[in-house]
Amino acid sequence: MAVIQDLTQITVSNGDKTMKDRSDKNIFNLAKSFGCNVFSDRVMKERLPKDTYKALRETIDNGLPLTLEVANVAANAMKDWAIEKGATHYTHLFQPLTGKTAEKHDSFISPTADGGIIMEFSGKQLIQGEPDASSFPSGGLRTTFEARGYTAWDCTSPAFLKEDAVGNVTLCIPTAFCSYTGEALDKKTPLLRSMEAVSKQAVRVLRALGNTASRRVTSTVGPEQEYFLIDKKYYDQRLDLITTGRTLFGAASPKGQELEDQYFGAIKDRISAFMKDLDTELWKMGVLAKTKHNEVAPAQYEMAPIYSTTNIAADHNQLVMETMQKVALRHDLVCLLYEKPFAGINGSGKHNNWSLATDDGANLLDPGKTPHDNEQFLLFLSALVIAVDRHADKLRAGAANPGNDLRLGANEAPPAIISIFMGEELTDILMDLAKGKKAHGKGQHFLHIGVDTLPKLPKDNTDRNRTSPFAFTGNKFEFRMVPSSASISGSNTVLNTIVAEALDEIATRLEKAKDINKEAGAIVKEAVNKHGRIIFNGNNYTDEWIKEAKKRGLPNIRSTVEALGAMATPEAVKLFEKYKVLTKGELHSRYEVYIEQYAKHINIEAQCAIRMAKTQYLPAVSRFTEQLARTVVGLKSAGVPPAVQKELLVRVQSLLDAASKKLVTLEKALKKAQGVGEATHKAEAYRDEVFTAQAELRTDIDALETVVPADLWPVPTYAEMLFKL
Repeated sequence: MAVIQDLTQITVSNGDKTMKDRSDKNIFNLAKSFGCNVFSDRVMKERLPKDTYKALRETIDNGLPLTLEVANVAANAMKDWAIEKGATHYTHLFQPLTGKTAEKHDSFISPTADGGIIMEFSGKQLIQGEPDASSFPSGGLRTTFEARGYTAWDCTSPAFLKEDAVGNVTLCIPTAFCSYTGEALDKKTPLLRSMEAVSKQAVRVLRALGNTASRRVTSTVGPEQEYFLIDKKYYDQRLDLITTGRTLFGAASPKGQELEDQYFGAIKDRISAFMKDLDTELWKMGVLAKTKHNEVAPAQYEMAPIYSTTNIAADHNQLVMETMQKVALRHDLVCLLYEKPFAGINGSGKHNNWSLATDDGANLLDPGKTPHDNEQFLLFLSALVIAVDRHADKLRAGAANPGNDLRLGANEAPPAIISIFMGEELTDILMDLAKGKKAHGKGQHFLHIGVDTLPKLPKDNTDRNRTSPFAFTGNKFEFRMVPSSASISGSNTVLNTIVAEALDEIATRLEKAKDINKEAGAIVKEAVNKHGRIIFNGNNYTDEWIKEAKKRGLPNIRSTVEALGAMATPEAVKLFEKYKVLTKGELHSRYEVYIEQYAKHINIEAQCAIRMAKTQYLPAVSRFTEQLARTVVGLKSAGVPPAVQKELLVRVQSLLDAASKKLVTLEKALKKAQGVGEATHKAEAYRDEVFTAQAELRTDIDALETVVPADLWPVPTYAEMLFKL
């Protein structure tokens, strides 16, 4: 599983007449356009002196220090290339703890003595930027008056050009973001540190096994991205979608996903046009967008890329989310990335396909044709079993946010209980080894479909389990718990670090062993016996699994507030400091930031719910009751018994009264939570009281939607938003 290093080295045969005709008609030519806006390895090789190119590759490939001399030459070449393509500005892209991508644009212009300008870009400007650190969340690492922060060029992630709809072209330089005193204020810095940690320990294991060729091991990721699209005219009428990203109210549509006809269904022309433009924009920036399809829920879709190194994958996924939202607007659509924008139908996540690859092209999680005899594979597999069982709580914390609390365990996504799906064959092999038995593989099997004209299909050594949060899928692990709106950096930082710890222990044992093969066998046996409880190949959605998981001692962490606590323990500090991924201060700051963000998020939701109830829903229902009351009086005056209208009036008024009382309860709960001082207690108050009161208010408002005339209902319904595309 070799990682693509040069994103422009992809060719498409255009020899046939059909493709030539299409090219002649100016239809998008992927072969020529892919990566055209990337300062790729090919571009560097063309534009940099040989010595400079070689030195820069040593920094990228082997982590050698970058000199200012090399940076100056690279910066000048980068500037000339960008200006030739229409760029006037550059920006250092970084990932602050908001979860979004941040950018400050500076032009290339510098004044001359005669009143003119020249276009300049120095090595110092390339290497280092200076945004305002006090304006981003830091969890106490920086105060308001300590404003200075720095961005540092991550040369392992290629620079690229970003074009907007009005023709602006900007050179984008991926960077890390730190404070004046050196603490990481972003998501990229810990991710890069964790990649170094897992590489170092993985190479130690390979050396102990006799592999002297591989010099570096890189964690790789292919993050699938799920999302919703709705018509912009409906979005603009929903204050809840605008301010929170999800519908706080909304009765179920008469049709949802129960017919199971959405998944992989034919893509509508309007959506196809959006997807075509999305692919075009992503391909130009070197994003390896590969797959697109309808997802399970109505108006839900998925985009999947080819995997790349984890830091590039993280940068690209941020680009994917941003580009989805921008391109959608060009089609009068809005892209919703929130995990659960609509109640009662599937929410969205990211499937984080993670593996380890050597610099000479080997996938360390590839079992080969005889996994039972593949000592290297079994050791790395054991490391995952150890890591995930030992640190399941931290993995859960890395995937925690308010939207995921609504999604996890809703029979559409993995439950909040972490377990590993291994598949029948691999599980049998591990269990045999754990019992001291000689393991046997089942060899290659084929599916015989029963139709002579159809080919025999080779079977993989594992099935897929869509209910599992952490599933082995042939040569990688798919972590299905990552939130759709979040950066993948947090989850992968945790994953890399916990695997580094397990590999460290394995490497130490192998290095001390007199008999490597015997010790390797003992490691696998011990891993399964001590940590095999984490392996579960059944249906994770059932109540029986919840009970079984409890018996096994596996944590069931249902809320973000509870999950984040795993990152604020002495054990977590010891782990992340040992592998130099996060200091105690950096770790604690993240806890403070994320727990505060949770409280703020629920606060915004509650304020929005109150505003909508007071200014939209209750007035609309009151108008309806007035109409009903006049109708009842009129019918009585005419001598007609108003039984139906009177019964409806009583029902509507009863729901209106209940909603009014629950609105008061929500306002009181909100005021109380706002007055709590300590961050954790505040978040708990929002979770236990405000969120609960808000959900209670929703039940009556949603019930009213089903009886109030459509022309009086103040906002678009689920049926309109989900099916009118």
